[in-house]
Amino acid sequence: MTTLAKRPEPLSAAGSRILRIETFAVPPRWLFVRVETDDGLVGWGEASLEGHTEAVMGAFASLRDRFLRFEADRIEDVWQTAYRLGFYRGGPVLMSALSGLDQALWDIKGKRLGLPVHQLLGGRVRDRVAVYAWVGGDRPDAVVEAARQRIGQGFKAVKMNATDGTGWLDSPRALDGVAQRLADVQALGLDAGLDFHGRLHKPMAKQLAGILEPLRPLFIEEPLLGEHPEAIRQLAGLTRIPIAMGERLYSRWDIKPFLEAACIDILQPDISHAGGISEVRRMAAMAEAYDVALAPHCPLGPIALAACMQVGLSTPNFTLQEMSLGIHYNSEAHDLLSYLKNPDIFAVHDGMVAALTAPGLGVEIDEDRVRDASREHQPWRNPVWRGPDGYVQEW
Repeated sequence: MTTLAKRPEPLSAAGSRILRIETFAVPPRWLFVRVETDDGLVGWGEASLEGHTEAVMGAFASLRDRFLRFEADRIEDVWQTAYRLGFYRGGPVLMSALSGLDQALWDIKGKRLGLPVHQLLGGRVRDRVAVYAWVGGDRPDAVVEAARQRIGQGFKAVKMNATDGTGWLDSPRALDGVAQRLADVQALGLDAGLDFHGRLHKPMAKQLAGILEPLRPLFIEEPLLGEHPEAIRQLAGLTRIPIAMGERLYSRWDIKPFLEAACIDILQPDISHAGGISEVRRMAAMAEAYDVALAPHCPLGPIALAACMQVGLSTPNFTLQEMSLGIHYNSEAHDLLSYLKNPDIFAVHDGMVAALTAPGLGVEIDEDRVRDASREHQPWRNPVWRGPDGYVQEW
């Protein structure tokens, strides 16, 4: 017989319990999660959902109701309970909240056992993680200068903006300059992917993919929005460039139609949006069965990056990790390392970051800095872009 209870209790009395769940909104646009157990262990996660921090913080009200006093080691039970008993499943807000909680519980379990999380996921299949970073700029010379800075930081691969967007059908001249910017960056010795960011529609995306193909970029990311799986399937049949997407897909059920259609080559789930370590690990295993690589999306903070690395170190089909070192938001630079006591763990050498070896996620969070920063945080909102005719365009 099914028993209904206000808050599910663990089935056994063993193990430490979740005593406290806190969230901290910190600059530039991140949401950190702190989970403390009744025996004094603390784990950190990241539930950042850019532009929607308040919504995710609100989702934590129900997670606290359900999981305070729950056994901290029962990570999968927590995940399944949060996902299935929410009834209204999936989506960016609920999955981002679950992501932060999941990461923090993995961090706690690793610390309890004295092992890095990748050891709990089966152990390392590699010793280093290949990384890439963003290069931006409004002018070609600014893009090249940003790319040179990445080389100086140790990167061998970058991602850059493909276009600011067009209408459903625009002048082909709107695409002029994209190939030249890519060629200029490649001339420095860097490999480069192009991020369409879902800004194009099919008539223009087909043209731009054709323009770029002779230059052999690493990938084209979100050439079309995931709302159009039939169009992505059509585009995949027209280009030999690897197609990457996944930052706006939040579960294994969301990625299933794209894998079945064999229309993507690189899966890019965001570990802070897609159910945390537990779900991204499952998504990676699904992708491997379809010969699709994993390259987690992560223009976020140090906790999310550490969680991505733990998955990457233990996942056979992992290929490349996004790293948000030195990105600018709203003209203000953020420092990926400013919330860490051990910033050297993310040092880039020859395009790679060495395996994280400390227990848990491997990051030592400066809690005083986090608490101070959360008191200064101002809500961040996505910028509004409009075309020449005034119609809103994809950010």
